[in-house]
Amino acid sequence: MRSLAWPQALLLALVATSACAPGAKETPKSGSAMPSSIIDPYLRIHDALAVDSLDGIRQNAGEIATAATALGAPAMKIDTAAVQLAAAGDLESARDRYGVLSDAIVTYMKGLGIKPPEGVRTAYCPMAQKPWLQRGDTLANPYYGKAMPTCGEFR
Repeated sequence: MRSLAWPQALLLALVATSACAPGAKETPKSGSAMPSSIIDPYLRIHDALAVDSLDGIRQNAGEIATAATALGAPAMKIDTAAVQLAAAGDLESARDRYGVLSDAIVTYMKGLGIKPPEGVRTAYCPMAQKPWLQRGDTLANPYYGKAMPTCGEFR
């Protein structure tokens, strides 16, 4: 049996690896909506933080991490940020890590030219200098919660 030359073996390994990449075929097409597998648990986290609660943060962040893995390499920052958020132990660290997750999701959406689902809007907090996604027409700031619920603007 003839062995492959180094460059041929490397190319063969890269092709085999990329063909088996988890979820590589799941990346949304430009113009489509962000998958509900990411948005739904994200919105549940938003709702909790907007009322100064940690309820469901760990579980919903875990759901986002799992869903982001299925979206392939372009969603790696979402996956990483969700894992970090799942490990948050208090409200302040959860809000900080939620900001990182929000940045990752908004950047992913802009980069791929995808949009939020129907009824979901992008908002921005000038004090935290972070975006977030939410449903409804009344701001519900997740970074300051009950202290400043309407701080920010829709974009």
